[in-house]
Amino acid sequence: MAQASHGSAPDITGRGIANPVAMILSGAMLFTWLGAKHGDEAAGRVARTVERAVAETIASGVSTRDLGGSASTTEFTGAVVRAVGAGAAPGGA
Repeated sequence: MAQASHGSAPDITGRGIANPVAMILSGAMLFTWLGAKHGDEAAGRVARTVERAVAETIASGVSTRDLGGSASTTEFTGAVVRAVGAGAAPGGA
């Protein structure tokens, strides 16, 4: 199980203003741990791809309001998913 350290923020549920970075990176950390625990290089590659996708998304100017951007939670997450897909191309991970 992965969980961001800040909790679930139920007061902003459904408003599209949550920054999903901590949760996404918590998932990447889980893949890092799984890869190390089980000697699974593919899990490590997944983690690096997700980490890179988050960094590239923010560097491209897509960010949530708390980081000075205008993207909603869904918009930011979608941009990360697209970046993961681009990184998963042959030779990308």
